[in-house]
Amino acid sequence: MLRVPPRTVPALASARPSTRHSVLLFVLLFVLLVTACGDIVRPSSMDRAGTDTFEGDVRAARTLTEEFWRRQFQQSGETYRPIADFIPYSGNSGPSCGGQPSVPNNAFYCPIGHFIAFDQDWMEALWNDMGDGSVYVIIPHEFGHAVQAQLRTDFELNVQMELQADCYAGATLSALVGSGVLTADEGDENELFLSLAAAGDPTDDWLNPAAHGTAEQRQSSYVTGYQGGVGAC
Repeated sequence: MLRVPPRTVPALASARPSTRHSVLLFVLLFVLLVTACGDIVRPSSMDRAGTDTFEGDVRAARTLTEEFWRRQFQQSGETYRPIADFIPYSGNSGPSCGGQPSVPNNAFYCPIGHFIAFDQDWMEALWNDMGDGSVYVIIPHEFGHAVQAQLRTDFELNVQMELQADCYAGATLSALVGSGVLTADEGDENELFLSLAAAGDPTDDWLNPAAHGTAEQRQSSYVTGYQGGVGAC
């Protein structure tokens, strides 16, 4: 479980994982590349109040990710612009973005309106099945897209944009864990990588305008950010 401890450490940026944590990540990556996943038993998780809730994890993931990026921008002499809204929805009831309707089982950043929306039923099902690590993959990933929009980063292919957002998500979690704002327990790496594996494309079709990257590519990008920080992305 990823836990917010009773007392947080204010410095979020430039944290690096411990050697043990890095070794565990790479060992797990190797295992996931060569084996199939079996049944998953969800471990417990706690928010700051010590309560096992999906809502608490979502709230913490949003708040801590935005604080991380605020400090990152501040260190670069820039001003981070918080998202305008954070919208949970169910099924087909989500907000549209640029005339495109939202779809079930999805989370997305919309540059028109500068907001993030997510199917809360879908995300809670992942939280129940895979653990709270799924929340700390999906939400920082979408904030990665918000950061790309603020930086006006250009990409030739959609998959490049998606893999950089995975890298940003890894850098975010590394800083939060490394600074003590989050506490990582045994098994958290497994939760994170299972979430990425589940979201990977079935084929390596980089020219597909909807491509996000294969499971292996997404896991590798996440590790790159986790080990090297934002600068490695």
